[in-house]
Amino acid sequence: MLAAPGPLPDGPGFSWEMKWDGARALVGAAGERVRVTSRTGRDVTRSYPELAALPGLVRGRQVLLDGELVALDSDGRPRFGLLQERLHVQTPTAALLARVPVYYYVFDLLYLDAVSLMDRTFQDRRGQLDELDVRHERIRISPVWRSDPGNPDPVGPRVLEAARQHRLEGVVVKRLDSRYRPGRRDPAWIKHPFRQATEVVVCGWTPGEGRRRDRIGSLLLGAHDEHDQLVYLGHVGTGFSDAELARMQRLLEELEQPDSPFPAGQVPRDRARHAHWVAPMLVGEVEYREFVTRLRHPSWRGLHSDVPTELVRVPPQS
Repeated sequence: MLAAPGPLPDGPGFSWEMKWDGARALVGAAGERVRVTSRTGRDVTRSYPELAALPGLVRGRQVLLDGELVALDSDGRPRFGLLQERLHVQTPTAALLARVPVYYYVFDLLYLDAVSLMDRTFQDRRGQLDELDVRHERIRISPVWRSDPGNPDPVGPRVLEAARQHRLEGVVVKRLDSRYRPGRRDPAWIKHPFRQATEVVVCGWTPGEGRRRDRIGSLLLGAHDEHDQLVYLGHVGTGFSDAELARMQRLLEELEQPDSPFPAGQVPRDRARHAHWVAPMLVGEVEYREFVTRLRHPSWRGLHSDVPTELVRVPPQS
């Protein structure tokens, strides 16, 4: 189940929690076995040995958890750019595990002892998750704050301000009576990021200037419209580390093609004139201020290896 953008509620009957800057994953345990599944259904268990402790924590019970895989910076804040070092590694070395440890922030319980909880309310599911108590050094239960009837001091503004002060990605607000709807973006869950983010298809690149003269200066981005046609969204040239630029250069050289993947006339001439076109096979994510035919002030966040390109859609107009 995915959260939908929308106005924040101001009444009772909601829970508030932080929006974690990571990668969504379902984690299941049965007997001594554990399985980690990405948002698109890929088995990524070997990539995250930190979660091998789960069967012991649930004492042999069968569970399916929903949550976010995150990597923390030196200030204890989730950083998606740091998590990038782990997302594409099937068997991480001991050195990588020590340098970039991954934590799992659990926010929902979907199955317990082979019984589906998805038709029960979020309040009920969350209560059973708290009772299950799967807390561990690398497995954390995402804290929630509830807005209750008769409370003269609503929790929402305080949670929102705390997220801002700690420079987190935003907040997620959930109806306490909401059921879990897998595969749907449901307005019963509302996401409120401080900056908007969207997935994009990498369709080409243009060279940079100065020390990036012979390397990527900016990526040319696209997404699919309601007719499944690839649409040009603009370009992004900030947010890259040197390591990310080098890796992207290698990937894009393997995908280079002579022609633009966009319909004729979509890309401005000053961009198209110097473009190196690539097969539209890589999906990434950018943050941006607003979208009005083009992304304004985008910043690169990283690649998403588990998202099919055909699922990347044009964001709503700001």
